[in-house]
Amino acid sequence: MRVIDLHTHILPPSWPDLAERAGTRGWLEITHLGGDRGGGAAGGSGCACARLTIDGRHFRDIEANCWDPAARIRECDAHGVSAQVLSTVPVMFSYHQPVHAALTLGRHLNDHIAEVVRAHPTRFIGLGTVPMQDTELACRELDRCLDELGMRGVEIGSNINARRGDGVTELNLDAPELFPFFEHCARRGAAVFIHPWNMMGQASVQKYWLPWLVGMPAETARAACSLMFGGVLLRLPSLKVCLAHGGGSLAFTIGRIAHGFRERPDLCAIDVPCDDTGDPRAQMRRFYFDTLVHDEAALRFLIDAVGASRLALGSDYPFPLGERVAGTLIRGMHGISDADRARMLAGTAEEFLQVGV
Repeated sequence: MRVIDLHTHILPPSWPDLAERAGTRGWLEITHLGGDRGGGAAGGSGCACARLTIDGRHFRDIEANCWDPAARIRECDAHGVSAQVLSTVPVMFSYHQPVHAALTLGRHLNDHIAEVVRAHPTRFIGLGTVPMQDTELACRELDRCLDELGMRGVEIGSNINARRGDGVTELNLDAPELFPFFEHCARRGAAVFIHPWNMMGQASVQKYWLPWLVGMPAETARAACSLMFGGVLLRLPSLKVCLAHGGGSLAFTIGRIAHGFRERPDLCAIDVPCDDTGDPRAQMRRFYFDTLVHDEAALRFLIDAVGASRLALGSDYPFPLGERVAGTLIRGMHGISDADRARMLAGTAEEFLQVGV
């Protein structure tokens, strides 16, 4: 059975040092440990091959499978994964940085992903990153990703913390200045994969890893509600959006969200018509979702809420909050049809990305 992992992250082995060029702090840097740029351990051995830092502060240790295609292919073969969809690590979005420096980094990341896909076209599919702090430049880089690099769409963040003058302004995805980008994606048929980042409360609540355990699901739901309540989905019926991590808390709080929409239209329905066309439950079924929910009961709930035809395997490879062996949850589920299992393992991803169909 064909298996496509829609949610995996990759970095190049190196990238430009933009701190001096941009005159700003906050850029991710990579230091290879022991000069080892190959290998990789299936499932994660705990042996760090490189260290990621931001302004000298430790961010994350990674193994070679984060940048080495050969290591990834070995692990895919061991795990029964036919193909991975490659996207950058969200910390690389750089929306808060000067736009031309962010574009320089983004183009480097996109060129690297395209190079990996070209070298292994049956094993990898590419999603690009674009400088969302400038809609016009984001549209241009999207076109380059589609037309020159052969990518199927883009990965974007759940919010855009755009640099404006001397400060940074956080934009939800319903911000009017972002609409032309989504309109362009719809016009081009580009897939949009939304990944949570810059989570609510992250600056003040670090203990117990709570931003990643609790903040990320809430952040994804906020992004989805911004697109629903902001009328973006209603105005762009052909827009294809997939939410990471099973949509976070969206499906599990949709009753409260829909209730608020009905009971307080003066607060919730100010940008969409307060009728059936704007109903959050109906709009929720417009999204695609990956299956990274870590719990069989949660996945069954999601299947009941939106249907297997909207769910695509996603593992968050190669990071520790991901599914260690991609597809384990789907393969092990009882009481679902072979058709639904095949749909979640590959069919939905093929439809979302318009590959193999």
